[in-house]
Amino acid sequence: MSVDTVSLTGWGRTAPTTAVRFRPRGHEEAAAVVRGRGPRGVIARGLGRSPGDAAQNAGGSVLDLSGLARIGGVDAAAGVVRCDAGVSLERLLGVLLPLGWLPPVLPGTGRVTVGGAIASDLPGPDHRRAGSFARQVSALELLTADGEVRTVLPGTALFDATTGGLGLTGVVLGATLRLRRVGTGLMSVSTERAADLDDLLARFTAGGDRLPYASAWVDLTARGRATGRGILTRGEHATPDMRPAHAGRTRLSQRSGAAPGRSRLPGLPPLPGGLLGPAAAALCNEVRYRGSPRARTGELRPVSAFFHSSDALPDVRPLYGRGGLVRYRFTVGYGQEETLHRVVRRIAAGRSPAVRAVLQRFGAADPGLLSFAAPGWSLELDLPAALPGLGRFLDGVDEEVAAAGGRVCLAQDSRMRPETVAAMYPRLAEFRELRACLDPAGAFRSDLSRRLGL
Repeated sequence: MSVDTVSLTGWGRTAPTTAVRFRPRGHEEAAAVVRGRGPRGVIARGLGRSPGDAAQNAGGSVLDLSGLARIGGVDAAAGVVRCDAGVSLERLLGVLLPLGWLPPVLPGTGRVTVGGAIASDLPGPDHRRAGSFARQVSALELLTADGEVRTVLPGTALFDATTGGLGLTGVVLGATLRLRRVGTGLMSVSTERAADLDDLLARFTAGGDRLPYASAWVDLTARGRATGRGILTRGEHATPDMRPAHAGRTRLSQRSGAAPGRSRLPGLPPLPGGLLGPAAAALCNEVRYRGSPRARTGELRPVSAFFHSSDALPDVRPLYGRGGLVRYRFTVGYGQEETLHRVVRRIAAGRSPAVRAVLQRFGAADPGLLSFAAPGWSLELDLPAALPGLGRFLDGVDEEVAAAGGRVCLAQDSRMRPETVAAMYPRLAEFRELRACLDPAGAFRSDLSRRLGL
């Protein structure tokens, strides 16, 4: 096991803190770190893709699980796979797709680990049908504060506290995942432009759930009658008969069957590092909006290009400057669309340099005590951390979201206040009580848990 002292941040590169990092080669070494933890405790970390401080532990220990990355064989009869917590979703997809299977839920990036997806209970673009990631976990192996490894099953209090629990109930070492059968490595994709936010919401709901995967990019720099305009993308798994005639026999792979002449997804024009100001952001968004089709159906894309298109683009973080970026994600229930409208109008009126904004619809709430997804609309956006007045602005949005019965995503947070969390998460007291019983000495701690009093 390797050990070093390092300065760590989340993917957003805000608030670096120093910790002792352990990289175990197996379960016994991981358990030894938990048993030998110091007074500042320990927290698990995967690939560091959490934008905030959920996988940091100032002055304490960080257990880097990226080396625990074994994938077991697929049980075709049961439709499940067992894998270590350090396996990335990108690698899992690459292994499973040629066998005709998909991981249970695919969020917007494949560069997160299975353990991180469980601890954050990540939702995907088909939440209304499949729920969040943990909904498809049939068992997990959890290293608890006493240094023992437990098998934890759905329907138990410990499972509900761990899924979405941000690593604060223990270290997820492995999991058994239910899989989805697919016939090709392609998605049939529909794209349409919406003139404003009302139009975008109407288009989201008009199609029902006929196409199970749906998300939209929102232009948060557009103002006036175009406020909230966007591009809605929906998809379904392509069947073998949808492939072009010249493509030959159906192959299941991430690269097979890309439609000839498939246009590259509109991205950011090249900009010097740290120059993402309002004018540049507005130009980027104008190019993206105008470069997208008014309406297109039946476009074939590889699975990875549909779910993880941003992974193929250059790292955009330098555009946000040395202070890093703040990722802000919130959800409000159906019937609270006016809150969503107000937030979008406030961002547009403030000329915030937002180039990344994703809107999704959520279905039934997930059972995790601190799981983020709940029925309604979710908006996720990135802003430069050094933006003047950003803290005050987001505090105000927090209050609006809480007043509407919504919540901010803890797994991506880097700046919220503890009193706000209590107002948004009604099962927080239940989580704290269970955690106090399971881990009375506070073995598992993070910068986020201290900041928010979790």
